[in-house]
Amino acid sequence: MLHITQAIIVEGIYDRQRVTEVCDAYCYITDGFKIFKDKEKREFIRMLAREKGLIVLTDPDRAGFLIRSHIKNITGDKNVRHAYIPEIFGKERRKTAPSAEGKLGVEGMEREALRKVLLPFADGEGVRGEEITKTDLFELGLSGGEGSRERREALCRKLRLPTHLSANGLLDAANAIMTKKSFFDAAISINSLFTTEE
Repeated sequence: MLHITQAIIVEGIYDRQRVTEVCDAYCYITDGFKIFKDKEKREFIRMLAREKGLIVLTDPDRAGFLIRSHIKNITGDKNVRHAYIPEIFGKERRKTAPSAEGKLGVEGMEREALRKVLLPFADGEGVRGEEITKTDLFELGLSGGEGSRERREALCRKLRLPTHLSANGLLDAANAIMTKKSFFDAAISINSLFTTEE
């Protein structure tokens, strides 16, 4: 598996599934054109670019290039690199018909072809360092307990993350932009506010 420290931006959930089969990078989805209207998504992408660096990997069609261009506009292309999959005509297995332009998207790429596209961005083979875990979230009161959603939202506001993140979404986002220690420091400071209020 390729080790990539930058975050990878893709269009949809099936693209993310495919990318995570070949590398351990944090993968964030635009939900297609929702990126144009979702202020929190745009702000989070700016933060990812600033804190971690971005690799933009969209489909090789008109929609993919519009999204790519929009990301360039919102980040100023600072700390942003672009990866391009080859133009291959065909249909993804899960779909009943080809896309409007008849080209395979990221989800339709063979693993080895996608690996070759991402190889120039890799730091090598291996895994990331110590990560924040689901157990950490539970122990910090951010999942699985009374008031955990409110604590997560407060922590997301503090970290300038989208406030609607689920526990798993927070886990992914936090691992993408910060160390375990800085996450714990932020979570403990939020928890102290809740303890005072209760």
